[in-house]
Parts: sequence; C-alpha cells; structure tokens
Amino acid sequence: MGILDKVGEIAGAVAAVEATDKVDPNAGFLEKAAAAVAGYEGAGKLEELVEKKEDEKKDDDSAQQAGNPDSQA
Repeated sequence: MGILDKVGEIAGAVAAVEATDKVDPNAGFLEKAAAAVAGYEGAGKLEELVEKKEDEKKDDDSAQQAGNPDSQA
C-alpha cells in the first residue's frame, strides 16, 4: 500500500467529518470519530474496488488481444 492510498483514505475520513458537521453542527466527538473511521474504511474499500475493476479490464483486454492476432497493441 503506497502513500497515495493512505492520503486517499485520510481524505475520505476528513470528508466524512466535514459532512457530519454540515448535517449536524452539534455533533459530538464520538459521532465525528465514527464518521472519520467510516470515511477512512470506505475510501479504502473504494480504492480496492477501483483497482479490481482496472485489473479485470486489463485481463479482458489481454484476452481479446490473444484471441485476435490482427489486433494492434
């Protein structure tokens, strides 16, 4: 896991806390902490999903090129 992955997860946590402030200006520490954890975890899962989709696309592209020898890379 690289530094950019961690930055994305932290940005997710910050965005979740900011959203909590917008929805409930009187949110307490525990609500903000829960939002931060959820945002952090959510960003991580979203990153994994995007990477999985990119890998699947690469696999599909390579399978199509292997099946069609006239295709250009």
